[in-house]
Amino acid sequence: MSHTSAAQRYIVRPAASIRGELTVPGDKSISHRALMLGGIAAGRTLISGFLASEDCLATLAALAALGVRIERPQETLVRVHGVGHEGLTGAAGALDMGNAGTAIRLLMGLLAGQRFDSTLIGDASLMRRPMERVAAPLRAMGARIDTQAGKPPVRIHGGAALHGLDYALPMASAQVKSALLLAALYAQGVTNITEPAPTRDHTERMLRAFGVQLTAAAGRVSLAGGQQLRGCDIEIPGDFSSAAFFIVAGCLAAHDGLTIRGVGVNPTRTGLLQLLALMGADIELRARTEVTAEPIADIHVRAAPLRGIRVPEDLVALAIDEFPVFFIAAAAADGQTVVTGAAELRVKESDRLAAMAIGLTTLGIECELLPDGLRLQGGRMSGGRIDSHGDHRIAMAFAVASLIASAPIEIEDVANVATSFPGFAHLARAAGLALED
Repeated sequence: MSHTSAAQRYIVRPAASIRGELTVPGDKSISHRALMLGGIAAGRTLISGFLASEDCLATLAALAALGVRIERPQETLVRVHGVGHEGLTGAAGALDMGNAGTAIRLLMGLLAGQRFDSTLIGDASLMRRPMERVAAPLRAMGARIDTQAGKPPVRIHGGAALHGLDYALPMASAQVKSALLLAALYAQGVTNITEPAPTRDHTERMLRAFGVQLTAAAGRVSLAGGQQLRGCDIEIPGDFSSAAFFIVAGCLAAHDGLTIRGVGVNPTRTGLLQLLALMGADIELRARTEVTAEPIADIHVRAAPLRGIRVPEDLVALAIDEFPVFFIAAAAADGQTVVTGAAELRVKESDRLAAMAIGLTTLGIECELLPDGLRLQGGRMSGGRIDSHGDHRIAMAFAVASLIASAPIEIEDVANVATSFPGFAHLARAAGLALED
C-alpha cells in the first residue's frame, strides 16, 4: 500500500534500532492559523511548508466555501488571496471540518462576528466533542451560537454585534484562547484573556506577523477590535507533535543517534522535552533559528536509560498532545510514572487516557487509570492487538512501542493518521521501524 493512501491497520514488528536524519511535515496548528488569518487579511499571503493533511485541507476547503480564493501550486505551497476584514461571504451549505478539533473551534471565533449565518459539522468523532467551552465565552461577547447538547452541529447566527470581554479561562486551552482572539478582531473595544497556565501562543505570534497589535505578558493577552490584517509570507516549521513520535523512538532505540531537522520548538509546545529530560533522556537542540516569529531547531536524540517520574502539573498543558507517546516512554522507564491534571485528554479524538491504559495493559504493562491521569509501572512489553479508537496519536504511539516490544503489535483503525501526519508509515520505515501498512 502506498504511503499516501489511508491504511486500516499497522503491523509493527520489534526493531533493534532507529537512526539517521529525517524531516517531519509542517506544523498542523500553525497551518490552520495561517489559512484563517490569510483569508481575512488584505492582499496575498504565501504559505510555505503547509501541512497537506486532511485536517488542514478541511480548513482550506471551508475558507474557499466562504469566498476566499486559494491556490496550491505545490503540495506544501499555498497562495491565499485575502478578502480583507469584511470580505468573507456565507457558504452555500454546512462547513464540514472532518476530524479537525482545532479548525472547528477557531472557526467558531472567526465566524461569530460575521454578517451571515454558518453551520459547522464534522466526522463521527468530531460530532462527539465538546464545543460549549468556546461557545459560552463567545456568547458573553454577544455572539449568537447554538450547539446540540454542547456538541456539533454548531450554528452561528450572523449579524451579532460583538463587544470586548474580560475573560479568565477556567482551564488552560489554546483553542479557546485562539477562538476568542479571532472573535476579538470583530468586536467593539478591547478583549482581555487571562490563562491559568501557559498554552501555545501560535495565534498571538501570527497575528503580529499579519500586523495586528496586541499585548501578551504574564498569562494575559489584550487585543483591540477592528484591526486590519495585511497579507504576508509565512514559513511553517516542522510539527513538534509529529516529531514527538520520533523523539521518543530515539530515546528508546537511537543507539547511534537520530536527528529531526527544522522542528518548531516554541516553548509553549515543548513540554515533552522537559518531561523526557526529567526522565534522563539524551536530547540536544542544534542549529537554532527562527522562521515567521517561530523558533526552530534540529533535534538530536540518542538512546538513554529512562526513569519514571511524577509529571509536574504545570507542564501538562505544554505537552497535552504528546501524552500518548510520552506514556510509551514511561512504559520503557525504570520505575513508576504518574500523570495527574490531564482530564483534557478524555475529550480529544478519543478518551486518550482510557485508550492508552487499555492498550498498555494489553501489552503487559501495569497501568491504573485515574480520573484525570494515569499511573503506570515501567516493565517488559509483549506484543498484541491494539484498538486505536480511530485516534491518529494513539495509533502512532503504539507503532513506537514496537521498539521495546518482544513480539509484533497489530494496530487497528489507523486511517485517521492522515489527519495530522500524512506519510508517517513511510517515514517510520525510513528511520528503521518494521512497520507494514
